[in-house]
Amino acid sequence: MSVNLAKGQRISLAKSDATPLIRVRMGLGWQAAQRKGFLGKLIRPREIDLDASAVLYSGREVLEVVYFASLVSAYGAVRHSGDNRTGGDGPGDDGPGDDESIIVDFTRVPPEVDQIVFTVNSFTGVTFDEVENAYCRLVDDTTGGELARYTLSGGGSHTAQIMAKVVRLREGWQLAAIGEPASGETFQSLLPAIDRYL
Repeated sequence: MSVNLAKGQRISLAKSDATPLIRVRMGLGWQAAQRKGFLGKLIRPREIDLDASAVLYSGREVLEVVYFASLVSAYGAVRHSGDNRTGGDGPGDDGPGDDESIIVDFTRVPPEVDQIVFTVNSFTGVTFDEVENAYCRLVDDTTGGELARYTLSGGGSHTAQIMAKVVRLREGWQLAAIGEPASGETFQSLLPAIDRYL
């Protein structure tokens, strides 16, 4: 059963029988907002190139980043589905509505990695005012069952979002919804904003 997360909410990633999840998929989806006015009904929404990234941390130190130009982390622990440059249900979709996804195999995550932060940025600088139906969802990649979903509400003049993170605790991994607007066209420009959530 899926949980609809609120900003700042945390959930454990242990299964109901207390066994840990082996592999999860963070699916990201979005659509271009319909243009307004009479002509807006005649003109197709513009294509929007949002990019999903996973930043792997040890404490406050960035160890590695998985994104469209670096699709697989060391040891194959984190894998990116590839770049979707349009949103909606275009080429590269990875599931019902997912436009990009990042798979995390917890059994392969090196022990020094204690947090993985998921971000989305607008590579072309289009603001979230022109994006609708944006969300991230966490799926048990073994069963396909959706565990949690965080839906972005409203638009905004920002060009990025710090979506969520998974944190390694003594009792296992935990998901935290962040949902913080940010500015930046690449993950590098988001690093100072991410630092507040480590």
